[in-house]
Amino acid sequence: MLKEGQVRIPSGCAISGIFAKDGRKLSGEAIIKSIAVMHDRSNGLGGGFAGYGIYPEYKDQYALHIFYDDMEARERCERFLDRHFDVINLSKIPVRKNPNITNEPLIWRYFVDPLPTKLADSQLDEQEFMARCMIHINTEIHGAYVFSSGKNMGVFKAVGFPEDVGDFYRLEEYEGYCWTAHGRYPTNTPGWWGGAHPFAMLNYSIVHNGEISSYDANRRYIEMFGYKCSLLTDTEVITYIIDFLNRKQGLSLEETAGVIAAPFWSTIEALPEQEKQTLTYLRYLYASLLITGPFSILLGFDGGMMALNDRLKLRSMVVGEKDQTVYIASEESAIRIIEPNPDRVWSPKGGEPVIVRLNPGVKG
Repeated sequence: MLKEGQVRIPSGCAISGIFAKDGRKLSGEAIIKSIAVMHDRSNGLGGGFAGYGIYPEYKDQYALHIFYDDMEARERCERFLDRHFDVINLSKIPVRKNPNITNEPLIWRYFVDPLPTKLADSQLDEQEFMARCMIHINTEIHGAYVFSSGKNMGVFKAVGFPEDVGDFYRLEEYEGYCWTAHGRYPTNTPGWWGGAHPFAMLNYSIVHNGEISSYDANRRYIEMFGYKCSLLTDTEVITYIIDFLNRKQGLSLEETAGVIAAPFWSTIEALPEQEKQTLTYLRYLYASLLITGPFSILLGFDGGMMALNDRLKLRSMVVGEKDQTVYIASEESAIRIIEPNPDRVWSPKGGEPVIVRLNPGVKG
């Protein structure tokens, strides 16, 4: 039996991110090295990565990464895909055997375009059509789970320590301008392949350290707009909130951060009038999307990355810069292991978003 002091839980979970503003491609080896330094922050029940710019040969197609429980689930899902999409390419996602990664599901990848007739009949824009199709698969096709559905990006996750997950998915063979990573220490939700981070919707992906005490209020609100929280972990709802606010409601990322990590009313009162009015409006309009509890999150999106702490900064997060590269991690050691001499290192304030984007004119 383990005794007090024999188990170390240093604020649970680890997050790390690397972003090249000049768009140069970074091997997946670097992000594995970064997250591996924080091994003790996870317990082997979940690890994962998201890479952006990794599929240049299929950059115009949606890349669907799907877990299947069995061949019957795959057949049911592929019938749905054939009815709604032009499947340009499909294959198993390449993996290598790792003794620490076990009980893996079937893991397949599809590059698809929506069928023009289905898209027209739906009377939806392309992204909303995609989102609804992914939600349908995850909630209605038993044994199938789409865990990544963006363009020129992909999520890779499993039950295991993140360094083993990276080895399992052969991430050294991928190159992207942005990488995020997560090492999980689940405290009140199960460890399973679908519950590992990142969570993704279209080109948004989230890795998260912390707990959401407002989960039920957040979930009830967001499910009124067609989302379904079915993955047995609170982090899933953050991805849907950001997709809803940024893509569907048209809020900027700064405004989105001002909703989910809203300043205290006393802080808002002291702001200049225009900013005060904007934040007051957002707090009233989206009151149910305020996320409470300790958290630090990394959001990956098309052409950028955002880091955000809860407004009390109850979880650690450090940012570093070196020339055109930005590093963000739970611990400074995870930055210095891959960049020993950063130009600048700092800790953002609680509720203060750090947003980095590709330089003007640079394509991912």
